[in-house]
Amino acid sequence: MKNLRKHGKAPFAIVVVRGGPGAVGEMAPVARELASGWGVLEPIQTAASLEGQIEELKTVLEKNGDLPVALIGFSWGAWLSFIFAADYPEFVRKLILIGSGPYEEKYAARIRETRLNRLSEEERAEVKSLIEVLDNPAAEDKSSAFARFGALFSKADAYDPIMHESDKSEAIDCQADIFQSVWKDAAELRRSGKLLELGKHIKCPVVAIHGDYDPHPAEGVQKPLSAILKSFRFILLKNCGHMPWIEREAREEFFRILKEELR
Repeated sequence: MKNLRKHGKAPFAIVVVRGGPGAVGEMAPVARELASGWGVLEPIQTAASLEGQIEELKTVLEKNGDLPVALIGFSWGAWLSFIFAADYPEFVRKLILIGSGPYEEKYAARIRETRLNRLSEEERAEVKSLIEVLDNPAAEDKSSAFARFGALFSKADAYDPIMHESDKSEAIDCQADIFQSVWKDAAELRRSGKLLELGKHIKCPVVAIHGDYDPHPAEGVQKPLSAILKSFRFILLKNCGHMPWIEREAREEFFRILKEELR
């Protein structure tokens, strides 16, 4: 798999880091929107370990980025960008976290419950069967199950989604093996408290943009990061789910804020 897409023209001083881990393509609409004013890198993480994805990102930025860059991480990509900015502070001039997962374990328990409560009884039963497939070491074609699992939860994550034609044309590749391998490391990092502690090593300004309908609790981002980061702002978008750029009521405001933060 080609692990880098470029949008706009050099210099490439903005980098978008997608969610997942193991989902590819969802940040392309954001990169295209920003490319009218900036050169944007969209790295595609292919490594099957957390350490591998950090080093993969470092290599892409060393070879292609106009350092230091503005790093925009979405969902899992917010965590990956957070960890990267702590490990390599000289690479990052600003960190923007979109729809980030919570940074302390105590906030994480209700995410799945919130999502399931937004699905029908039939869909909840399907989620249960998909989890059984993903947890079965002998199961084949886990990526199809992972893609369907993601589609169901994406439905639960959205408040009032609208998809542009350019967004629909962007295929999202789902790789279950990468998700399961990387997420295990990341979840342990949060459980141990080490994820939040990494914030002490981040030197650049950090901005978190979060939807008020996002199943990932806003307080699980705002409260821990406010206590650990030297320069931090939290922006809550009204009537907005996990992915602001697909939201009918929040999309315009999201891009206005994002572009303002990048100027």
